[in-house]
Amino acid sequence: MVTQKRPTKKTAARRKTSKKKRHAVGRWGKLWPTLLGAAIVAFSCYFLLRAFFSSSVADHAAAPKGYTVHGIDVSHHQGSIDWELLRNQATINDYPIAFAFIKATEGGDIVDSRFKRNFAEARKYGIMRGAYHFYRAATPAKQQAEHFIRHVELQPGDLPPVLDVETRPQDISAEAFRQGIIEWLARVEQHYGVRPILYTYHSFRQQYLNDPVFNLYPYWIAHYHVDSVRYKGSWAFWQHSDRGQLPGIKEKVDLDIFQGTYEELQQLGMRKI
Repeated sequence: MVTQKRPTKKTAARRKTSKKKRHAVGRWGKLWPTLLGAAIVAFSCYFLLRAFFSSSVADHAAAPKGYTVHGIDVSHHQGSIDWELLRNQATINDYPIAFAFIKATEGGDIVDSRFKRNFAEARKYGIMRGAYHFYRAATPAKQQAEHFIRHVELQPGDLPPVLDVETRPQDISAEAFRQGIIEWLARVEQHYGVRPILYTYHSFRQQYLNDPVFNLYPYWIAHYHVDSVRYKGSWAFWQHSDRGQLPGIKEKVDLDIFQGTYEELQQLGMRKI
């Protein structure tokens, strides 16, 4: 007959501890799928939020590299602009806002509701300013040119006037469309004594404004969210984003680049024919 030894207090304590560990392991074993799921959700949220905020920052702070003269173009769509805040705090790639194109007129009878204030405030706070006209092909070009001239008084140091061309009605021939634009440009050039800037996007220019006569005018190309302009001809300004977010402007705003130095921008503003 074998006599069992009675467990010592130390052995009993070890068994009790081992039992607790097994119980704890079993409890955590049941919980690990829930914990794993929570961890996956947490990491997913982190990366989604990081991607979202990185995108937001990139949209309003980043711009193509290698350019030092940055600007914006605005209209009533941007609402009430705090030009002082814009001048003092807004930067693009660490460069201040150097210039602003401001919508003045459209067609033969529309004046932008915020043009007068925006045009005055830009000059007041030392931002080089320019005025643009949105072209409506259904309205006679001469009427549109005179409408712009009546409402826009340019001063020394201002940028040349701009013609914004983006649409061609189907009931007007391509040749008539081109002649109308040439008429507007010629009349405005005659009045102000400087060659106007022609704004449009690349494919539109290639399709409708490929006549060599348009090469006489500084080109402002619209080409969004790319690192470089996919255009082989010369250009003076590049509208590279329509999603800018800057201090002083609550709504999204177009961001622009001048291809040159600030001194060259000033020369463009003062240059005569």
